Amino acid sequence: MSTVKLQFATEQHEDATSDSDFVLAHVSDLHLTSLLGIKLRDLLDKRISGYLSWRLRRRYEHRSEVLDALRVDLQAQRPDHIAVTGDLTHLGLPREFTEAAAWLTRLGTPQSITLVPGNHDAYVAEAWGETFAQWSAYMAGDDAGAVTGSDDLFPSLRIRRQVALIGLSTATPSAPFLATGRLGEGQLRRLDRLLEQTAGAGLFRIVLLHHPPALHTVQWRKSLLDSAALREVLDRRGVELVLHGHGHFSAATYLDAARQRNLAIGVPSASAIGRNVERYATYHVYRVRRCETGWRLLVSVRTYSLDHWRFVAEDGRRLRQALAQAPA
Repeated sequence: MSTVKLQFATEQHEDATSDSDFVLAHVSDLHLTSLLGIKLRDLLDKRISGYLSWRLRRRYEHRSEVLDALRVDLQAQRPDHIAVTGDLTHLGLPREFTEAAAWLTRLGTPQSITLVPGNHDAYVAEAWGETFAQWSAYMAGDDAGAVTGSDDLFPSLRIRRQVALIGLSTATPSAPFLATGRLGEGQLRRLDRLLEQTAGAGLFRIVLLHHPPALHTVQWRKSLLDSAALREVLDRRGVELVLHGHGHFSAATYLDAARQRNLAIGVPSASAIGRNVERYATYHVYRVRRCETGWRLLVSVRTYSLDHWRFVAEDGRRLRQALAQAPA
């Protein structure tokens, strides 16, 4: 596994950017759909609690004007690729998938956006053709064949220049008041092979998933149930970067802390402007460059400003703190 040198955009260093850099924007937990006009018959299951949460809190926190500003800012940053790590919907209703698909189309093409689903997108079991099939072009790997369900898609592999984007699905329906995820043995076996293959090709490997892979990042009721098995695979094969969402806050840790390997970074919601300013809408921009000792990874943080009504550059303080406080 190659060495990865992590830098923040505000650090003093020469030649901050280069045409050879691969630029990846990471957004998550958009919760971009409206539940106005929802029918009572749609709520006769776990969705009733989610709907009440939206009525009482989430509709005030996740704002459409922030999502409009996000799309404008992403297009201004002109990344080579955009990673979306789930929770585009609130309740996983088919009509929400249609709304989210329209938003994705306005943002970019399936070739320039890689999407993995979140727990809200799999709130309850629904027919594939009415839900995730609407996003399949954004989730499928470069060599995907006929797709009839998530087992045909994940792990997905997309190679963009010197970078391998490996998508995982942790989205699975859970019991009321739980927001857990699971990968399953089949997905983990396939991930093991992909990590080995892409390492052999000398690529910078980025694993994308919704739930945090590290222990204790979120409460148990929101956790990835087989995270220990995932960490075993990552420890065996190594990975240059893991990106996730789900927590709605900045998170950063080395999954292999002893050797400072397998860096995992979580991004806050890209649409939230609730009471906690530390969790205001944020997304990250990564610049990946090959260097003599391995790789250089430059992180830029962009956060929504209520003063300017747009996304602005932030100094990465929250990420620095998270990394400094991570278990050794």
